[in-house]
Amino acid sequence: MTRPSPFGHPFLLGFDEIEQALDRVSKAANDGYPPYNIERLPRTDQEPERLRITLAVAGFTHDQLDVMLEENQLVVRGRQVDERERQFLHRGIAARQFQRAFLLADGMEVLGADLSNGLLSIDLVRPEPERVIRKIAIASRD
Repeated sequence: MTRPSPFGHPFLLGFDEIEQALDRVSKAANDGYPPYNIERLPRTDQEPERLRITLAVAGFTHDQLDVMLEENQLVVRGRQVDERERQFLHRGIAARQFQRAFLLADGMEVLGADLSNGLLSIDLVRPEPERVIRKIAIASRD
């Protein structure tokens, strides 16, 4: 038995990609590592309004982190290698890998990424869309 789709309405044409994106997001939401914040940064004289994603990646170096834009997804990957030569009396900080993906709306641009004090910050901006009004000519078939 299939569940009815909210995008199955006849007036919602071409929204099947949104439904697929919502399915992907709901599946990815279960993993809680690494924790992250998303904040809105207000517009200034020098910069437009931005979004900032901040991930807590303590223990990772620049070389162990990748930030990639894959189609309309921002993908952050972290890879740590177990250091066999170190002897731990207690091991509470595990070397681990992660992948965190954020689905971006069309037109979103990644401005850059910064790693400081164990926090990876990624700034995004959505350019102001041009308002398009276009008159459609009506042909007569007489």
